[in-house]
Amino acid sequence: MNQSPLLTCADVRKAYPVPDADELLVLEGMNLELREGQIVGLLGRSGSGKSTLLRLIAGLAEPSAGEIRYMGEPVSGPAPGIAMVFQSFALFPWLTVFENVALGLEAQRLPRAEIRKRSLAAIDLIGLDGFESAYPRELSGGMRQRVGFARALVVHPNILLMDEPFSALDVLTAETLRTDFLDLWAEGRMPIKGVVLVTHNIEEAVLMCDRILLFGSNPGRILSEIKVTLPQPRNRQDPSFRDMVERIYVEMTARPKGAAGGARHERFPGLGIGTELPRVSSNLLSGLMEAVAAPPFNGAADLPDIASDLQMEIDELFPVAETLQMLRFAEVEGGDIKLTEDGKAFAHSALDERKRIFQRHLLTYVPLAGHIRRVLDERLTHSARKSRFVDELEDFMSEEAAEQTLRAVLSWARYAEAFAYDDDTGMFSLENPT
Repeated sequence: MNQSPLLTCADVRKAYPVPDADELLVLEGMNLELREGQIVGLLGRSGSGKSTLLRLIAGLAEPSAGEIRYMGEPVSGPAPGIAMVFQSFALFPWLTVFENVALGLEAQRLPRAEIRKRSLAAIDLIGLDGFESAYPRELSGGMRQRVGFARALVVHPNILLMDEPFSALDVLTAETLRTDFLDLWAEGRMPIKGVVLVTHNIEEAVLMCDRILLFGSNPGRILSEIKVTLPQPRNRQDPSFRDMVERIYVEMTARPKGAAGGARHERFPGLGIGTELPRVSSNLLSGLMEAVAAPPFNGAADLPDIASDLQMEIDELFPVAETLQMLRFAEVEGGDIKLTEDGKAFAHSALDERKRIFQRHLLTYVPLAGHIRRVLDERLTHSARKSRFVDELEDFMSEEAAEQTLRAVLSWARYAEAFAYDDDTGMFSLENPT
């Protein structure tokens, strides 16, 4: 086996220009190495830059700084030996299975006989023999994704990039496709030497990968690397597998390094008006508090356990848990979530009392919410245009992020009856000014 890396990323940085601001930094200090025979996982939440890094590796975009090398050569555009499988299948609906798979070989101007031979072999390998003349609309989601795999494999790439290839599938179909892929990989039947897998599913990463790079956000960066030495095939019920999943939850909820012991920001992350906020509904916030407060957790739970109980992945669970932490309804650390006294009080209260508790925490601990409420309180009309707050937010973030952040605060404020908003007029107001 060749000991030279198939792929290296050295201090890769990616930023995009933003109107009226210096730039939007998406990736920073990104270092990655892929060697032959490895599946490397990029694990993190949406918006952490995983897919951006994949596009840079594929040569579909250029880094702002740093260097990406494939087989020792700089990547300056789409590399012939790198192929990608997408989350959304990305098939041409007017082409048959065979035609979709053959497309990449036709672009290489190979002889027709060679195109036919390799396309049929890829279709057979991925388990779609007999469906060569079918159109995508005739196939299930799992079968369409198999076409996506065949299309990527038919060009005989050295590196296969997979951008959440199983996330659009139902649980059983995704599990079947993962198992089939791992079987083909273990048997050496696929014409690839290395894989980079983007995922937000912790169990999927442990199931498939040899190394897992944990991504942080704003900007995207690698927080740590975890080697998975469990033998294949891996069993989700094996205690060692569960321990590895638990370890990753712990890593992803660890306190910031270098923070002083007992400092307030260790327990509750500091926020300013310019902090991007996730769109998390009050129903999810209430539901998670109720679940943690109820037996068998009784106020404190391991995140893997509560995720399993609620059938939530990290992309769904972490934003909810961290929003509860921001609102001082819970503490999240070391892979655990623990309700504060007010979190417990909320979970055990009736609706009106819940609204009062939520409003107090929202206006106290979310600076943007408190800022909007103060502006409305101070004005004689008790009203203000949405654009007034959007303009302020866009000093700190993109237009899209400003809209999401404002919508998040508005959703929580409506639940708490802290202030109202009329979408037709674009006006914030107090329903019952005092």
